[in-house]
Amino acid sequence: MEEEYRMKKIGFIGLGIMGKPMAANLLSKGYEVTVNDLNEAAVQSLVELGANRAESAKVIGESCEVVITMLPANKHVQQVVLGENGVLSGAEPGTVIIDMSSITPVVSKEIAALALEKGVEMMDAPVSGGEPKAIDGTLAIMVGGKEEVFEQVKDVLYAMGSEVTLVGGNGSGTTAKLANQVIVNLNIAAMSEALVLASKAGIDVEKMYKAIRGGLAGSAVLDAKVPLILDRNFVAGGRIDINMKDITNVIDTAHEIGVPMPLSSQLLEIFHALKVDGKSADDHGGIVQYFEKLSNVEVRRG
Repeated sequence: MEEEYRMKKIGFIGLGIMGKPMAANLLSKGYEVTVNDLNEAAVQSLVELGANRAESAKVIGESCEVVITMLPANKHVQQVVLGENGVLSGAEPGTVIIDMSSITPVVSKEIAALALEKGVEMMDAPVSGGEPKAIDGTLAIMVGGKEEVFEQVKDVLYAMGSEVTLVGGNGSGTTAKLANQVIVNLNIAAMSEALVLASKAGIDVEKMYKAIRGGLAGSAVLDAKVPLILDRNFVAGGRIDINMKDITNVIDTAHEIGVPMPLSSQLLEIFHALKVDGKSADDHGGIVQYFEKLSNVEVRRG
């Protein structure tokens, strides 16, 4: 019984906007956490909170029972897990890798199959909620993998999220995340188009927001993004370039299985236009700037 409740040794690779506060939450819940990232300042800030430092992903694989990756794209996860100095080069059989990045289901399944050849289990567990929910530990986490492995590591996931759902087998979590990104980003785009319409018409956009938020147009996206847009605050909680990568993955995956994505395709072109305009590092609430430029108006308070 004591073994069942012993705190696991956790490795965390990828201390960006999301990963850093997620690792901090694991530390605050009492887990022993070993971290690795190219950003030395991010590593140092976690060490100051009590984390151990690892010089490579291999070292983390050797020393940790659960290894979490939170990285930008397919190639980064492949390199960190499968590379010469990667997690699998050091991991013992029975280790569990939880990839919390937003990658394609195809790549996620491929990595899981290669991990299994070494006796290592892998789960895909991407998240939704952005930086604020990463900080307060209330992320929504959608998980793909074996149920028995999920039971082993769900305490770790609940240390970072409040809604944790096993969606199905390997690749199910990443597929759910793709669907999530379609809904979130198209919601922001529709909201942006409406805000620009209201602003150009000359009405008080803040009052309009208060008038509609309690009705059918109300949403978590509306409440999260409209106040920031009104303040012209586009500091990234979810960067435009990362969301553009996700929507590219959406379209690639959808076309592979025969699902046309007319709205998402238009959204991807909006993201590319914003990238050309130098907005890649802005929050995806900055989608509004595309519509503002078309209509030569700016959405502001008052």
